[in-house]
Amino acid sequence: MSFETDLLIDRRRLKRRLFFWRAAAVFAVAAGALLALAPHFPLAGRPHLARLSVTGLITENRRLTEEVAALAKNDAVRALIVYVDSPGGSVAGGESLHDAISQVAARKPVVAVMGGTAASAGYMVSVPAARIFARDSTLTGSIGVLLQTGEVSGLLERIGITSEAIVSGPLKNQPSFTRPTSPQGREMLQALVMDMYDQFVGRVAAGRHMSPEQVRKLADGRPYTGRQALGLGLVDAIGGEQEARAWLAAEKGVPDSLPVDDVAPGSFAQRALAGSFAPLLDDLIKSVLSQGVRLDGAWAVWQPSASSD
Repeated sequence: MSFETDLLIDRRRLKRRLFFWRAAAVFAVAAGALLALAPHFPLAGRPHLARLSVTGLITENRRLTEEVAALAKNDAVRALIVYVDSPGGSVAGGESLHDAISQVAARKPVVAVMGGTAASAGYMVSVPAARIFARDSTLTGSIGVLLQTGEVSGLLERIGITSEAIVSGPLKNQPSFTRPTSPQGREMLQALVMDMYDQFVGRVAAGRHMSPEQVRKLADGRPYTGRQALGLGLVDAIGGEQEARAWLAAEKGVPDSLPVDDVAPGSFAQRALAGSFAPLLDDLIKSVLSQGVRLDGAWAVWQPSASSD
């Protein structure tokens, strides 16, 4: 056999060995990635609990409400835990999430677990639950609606700027940022707020099995601690997720050994690859939005007054 033939055979053997080790390396990396991402995979058809975390300012999120509503038809989901740590948000956002959670509650057990704050719209999304748990120091309640705007006509007059609006009717530009609200406009806006307030009271009454009159006595906008709310019937027990899991096991036959899958909008790739950056970005965006001057619609949010003597 010639020297060239021997050299060619050796090169082929070397290529086969290199291919084997390269393939093994790729397989090892892929296996490691799958193991790292395994906690983020949906639990598919395996029995499990779903956990919905409602944190920060609540705004309308169509993708999230659709994903929550879909849990009602998912036979693998044995129960839903709603974790709430929110001062509230838009009435429309709270309403849509409340209704999606109600769809789940109509078909399977739902428990709510309150963190540091679960006020206003944060309380609204909790009331569909069959059992609400709060900490002693949780701030909750604050049942009410806020419609807030600004008015700078005095400042504009001082600096020589005038504003004119051509409207189709006297209530079309109420409220206005550049002129005081008229008595008719204030009456109209108050009626809007009270109608949304009545809707809020109705949701609480239905969820807590109370009469609207009982709820109205508690719904003057004030917040309550978890301990106060327990005595008033706004929550059912003091505790956290551990106590909620124990109640589901004892009262609803949902084993506390079942795994929990977090509900989040977006595809698997977005949920898995975003990692810890997604919550950080979400909180940042919501924090910026909550400081805005312009309010898009009415809000159900706990907003402590910032006054000075």
